[in-house]
Amino acid sequence: MLRAGVAAEPARTEQPNILYIMSDDHAAHAISAYGGRLAQVAPTPNIDRLASEGALFTNAFCTNSICSPSRACVLTGQYNHINGSFDLSGRVGPGKQMLAIQMRKAGYETAMIGKWHLKDEPADFDHYCVLPGQGKYHDPDFRVRGDKPWGKNLISFKGKHVTDAITDLSLEWLTQRSDKDKPFFLMHHYKAPHDYFDNAARYESYLADVQIPEPETLWDRGPEFGSLATRGADDELVPHIGTSIGGRNPRRSYLGDLPSLYPNEFPKDYDPADYSNEQNTRLAYNAYLKKFLRCVKGIDDNLGRLFDHLEKTGQMDNTVIIYTGDQGFMLGEHDYQDKRWMYEESQRMPFLVRYPKTVPAGQRFDTIIENVDYGPTMLDFAGAEIPSTIQGRSFKSLLESGQEPEDWKQAAYYRYWMHMAHHDNPGHMGIRTKTHKLIYYYGCNYDGGYQTPAGWELYDLVNDPQETRNLYDDPQHAELAGKLKSQLAELRQRVGDDGSHYPACETIVQEFWDYDEADRAKAREISHQYLKRRQQELAAGERNIRTYWGK
Repeated sequence: MLRAGVAAEPARTEQPNILYIMSDDHAAHAISAYGGRLAQVAPTPNIDRLASEGALFTNAFCTNSICSPSRACVLTGQYNHINGSFDLSGRVGPGKQMLAIQMRKAGYETAMIGKWHLKDEPADFDHYCVLPGQGKYHDPDFRVRGDKPWGKNLISFKGKHVTDAITDLSLEWLTQRSDKDKPFFLMHHYKAPHDYFDNAARYESYLADVQIPEPETLWDRGPEFGSLATRGADDELVPHIGTSIGGRNPRRSYLGDLPSLYPNEFPKDYDPADYSNEQNTRLAYNAYLKKFLRCVKGIDDNLGRLFDHLEKTGQMDNTVIIYTGDQGFMLGEHDYQDKRWMYEESQRMPFLVRYPKTVPAGQRFDTIIENVDYGPTMLDFAGAEIPSTIQGRSFKSLLESGQEPEDWKQAAYYRYWMHMAHHDNPGHMGIRTKTHKLIYYYGCNYDGGYQTPAGWELYDLVNDPQETRNLYDDPQHAELAGKLKSQLAELRQRVGDDGSHYPACETIVQEFWDYDEADRAKAREISHQYLKRRQQELAAGERNIRTYWGK
């Protein structure tokens, strides 16, 4: 039933509207429908509605856990080594924005609103209104079409939080779009909860008096976690691999970053010297999680506004609604922050979809899907042509039948290229099945330089879902490790990551692939060399050097 003064849009039976909602860094385990330690303290009822009235995926994965590359995968349906968006300099130029192009050809009116983060103009959309780069949390500016060159036509929202502004813009476009006889395809992208986490002022009291549940691995990383690649020889690189919550990493930590940014989250006149390591870590963790979850609360509340509009206009049940993030996020697990890792919390994406006309409610799938599959799935719902350039595959039939196709993929491919940039994550690749994960840290940049020690990690996700015990060197798992390593090599070839893109890097990849005793000995020596290099950088005050190019 429609409220007075709100006109219903024309009914369409052939093609549904498609609303693709993507937040930035919103980890699946920060959505209450997924359960987990945060579900009771920070529920997300509007996102959860998509799960209860549609489907939820527990094994949705990004192929590269970083913003621009993930967005490029969704837009093109291709892995990053094919679409060319390897890292944060990634771009997808006009004429290559496949999803927008194919939707327009299929008769859709298309729009891209919110965070874009792909450098070039989103010109293949009928309408766009996008943040410059990362954009601002408060008083945001947006790039629009206009008389000036791309990037110079701006509109501003003074006094508004970016999550509210993005929702306002989408509601405005939905209300005023030029041809309502056409179905719409809207990519509605939030900046939140990307760090640093500036929530709207109205949420400052939310969770203020709550102690946020902590992951066990924040405190107990255990001697069996990680490898020579992530710990160094005799654990000498533990302080220097992966940014930390507490004071473990001297180059970058939330203990170092957050007190000056958010002093209200810390005791008055806070000085970390007055507290123990455990107290400091707990203070930084709670500041981190509270700011993050306040941003998530803003998203969920704004989705309520968006869904309410669809209800009022009679389009809620005629719209395929998808909610996801551009990757996962480490929320203190293993004393890590940010993303980039192949560990579960970072690699896994939330993925929920509601379309009651054909997708039965309450489904929960463990089928492996990747972000390259999202585009073809949306095109399939639209009845649009799926180009041969697409490497992903539609899982529309799975959503409608509840049955995983017999020939569906049984493993996801992962590769993080931006070696040691920003958050001290070594370059790595790997394979993730429904039960196991094999990670290969080759430890170099595009030029084969700035080396960190190579190493392999194997995790049993059934018996060790928190990834605390690396089984790679366990003789009982040697056969499994070899099998997965062969599958990884085959998967690389199948998706086209053949090493030709950066040959100097591939030389290092191949050098340590077998990981025999000679390889391990060299990796230990590289660990010693890297420690000296990092200590020299810190002594010289060099905390933001470029690591992913050069020697």
